Amino acid sequence: MANVKWAVDPTHSEVQFKVKHLMITTVTGYFEKFDVEAESEDEQFSNPQNVVFTADVNSISTNNEQRDTHLKSADFFEAENYGEIRFNGTKYEQVDGSNYKLHGDLTIKGTTKPVIVHVEFGGIVVDPYGQTKAGFTVSGKISRKEFGLTWNAVTEAGSVVVSDEIKLQAEIQLVKQA
Repeated sequence: MANVKWAVDPTHSEVQFKVKHLMITTVTGYFEKFDVEAESEDEQFSNPQNVVFTADVNSISTNNEQRDTHLKSADFFEAENYGEIRFNGTKYEQVDGSNYKLHGDLTIKGTTKPVIVHVEFGGIVVDPYGQTKAGFTVSGKISRKEFGLTWNAVTEAGSVVVSDEIKLQAEIQLVKQA
């Protein structure tokens, strides 16, 4: 039996990141253009594999055009040369109940590192249009410096402007493909 293919429902999904600014507040950003694809053994999302997430760096938004331009520059993502962030899932592991760990390789700015994200499986439903959908809440943390995003400045008081730790948060709804 062939694997079931799943694709992201972009109107019911979002990908965010959070980073400390001046170590006193948190700035939230998101990617307006991203994709998620996966395969599973059945319609219940059993034994998922070939989980691939991509984000268009040029679609980054923090609700501040000047900051977004800076993030796309060589100081951070260098979008002109590295326009895509990519995550290739390698192992989906149940922790307990509806909680899982998704292991994979994350590539940002030409650097690939293994990461683990936490996944809460929301379940499977058939929507009013007859589409089978699967829902997930994904969270994790990465070090931006490990991926070559090393720009920073120091305030007069000695505080860093941008934290190294980036918190990842996503709400993903996948649609079973015909």
